[in-house]
Amino acid sequence: MDADSAALAAAGNASLAAPLTEEQQEIRRTLRDLLAERAGPQENRAATATPQGYDPDLWDRMSGTLGLAGLALPEEYGGVGCGPAELALACEETGRALAPSPLFATSVLAAPLLLALGTPEQRAALLPPLADGGLTCALAVPGGSLALALGLTGDNSAEGWSGGGRAGGVQAYAADGGWRLYGEAAQVVDGHSAGLLLVAAHAGGFARSRTLLFLVRTGPSEAAGLVRTRQATLDPTRTQALVQFRDTEAELLGEEPADVLGRLAATGRDAAVMLAAEAVGAARAALDRIIGHVGSREQFGRPVGSFQAVKHRLADLFVQVEAAHSLTYCAAREPGPGPESGPLALAHALEALHATAGECIQLHGGIGFTWEHEAHLFFKRAASDELLFGPVRRLRARAAERTGLFGEVAA
Repeated sequence: MDADSAALAAAGNASLAAPLTEEQQEIRRTLRDLLAERAGPQENRAATATPQGYDPDLWDRMSGTLGLAGLALPEEYGGVGCGPAELALACEETGRALAPSPLFATSVLAAPLLLALGTPEQRAALLPPLADGGLTCALAVPGGSLALALGLTGDNSAEGWSGGGRAGGVQAYAADGGWRLYGEAAQVVDGHSAGLLLVAAHAGGFARSRTLLFLVRTGPSEAAGLVRTRQATLDPTRTQALVQFRDTEAELLGEEPADVLGRLAATGRDAAVMLAAEAVGAARAALDRIIGHVGSREQFGRPVGSFQAVKHRLADLFVQVEAAHSLTYCAAREPGPGPESGPLALAHALEALHATAGECIQLHGGIGFTWEHEAHLFFKRAASDELLFGPVRRLRARAAERTGLFGEVAA
């Protein structure tokens, strides 16, 4: 590798964001060492082939030993009490390794909803086992509309994504002093293995139309009428499931009245930051692999990385990835610069990952016949995340609506 390529490789480890604290550096170092040992490409493939879709022993070490499951939960519930920046750092490292784990579904999507909407009794019963990794959770949203339900691509109060009193979606009705659910939710992240489901369902018919969240137990005491089917996915490290409810007993999360839609939107904005951090970690890992490959691969008697055209392509990727990194951690800092900073950071990070993954494939020579090659795994993650939480153009369009860039400020 020549001097220019070496300098670029060294710059890949730099950051344009604020310097990390000692605590944050320790989180990064410890988690990166663990994932380097237990979450390589071969280990990840083996983990996704298990019934859980992840390595339970690795999750025990991540959640129990390192405390990642409760990293952003208050100490009174057994959490660590850290902020969004530390959780984003953990997500960046898991994204860098493409490690399959319940971290995103449990700690990013479910935990904030339980903390914000749960009754004191529900929080006391559910958050401590969640914080120590003994309980995993999944958010089930009907219609495959997770991005809309979280308010990332549209106003989640303007459309009947949860059912709207019509056929389809998930319907909730009162029965025998409790609640029962009927319907189905597709593309539920970690839905086949989670020990607890948070289900968004429509209640009240047309007269009292509203969306509520319900708790459905799984595992040995799985609720009757609950059917969970693991789905084939483009990205095997982000497992998804079809969850069906057939007169299934459920428990209301919290008490009425509650601003469920507003809380889902707030959770969505925070989740966008964590997804952006995952994408940045994956993009950095892909860029590192490109630099290593073009520095060692020779053509016409010289390293591929020494050609001017390749240098320019790598420089463009480096700028794009570092810009996404800075935007992500700017959005993770408290107080943040605005409610749309998370979705905008996610849009930029997904674009950076898509571009870097594409170049990783091309600069490795195309490798079009080997989908299991590591370079293709980054491309799968980029495409899968955009299908679940995008597309990028709609993330940006929604942010423009919210800020009134092209007219009145949207709700």
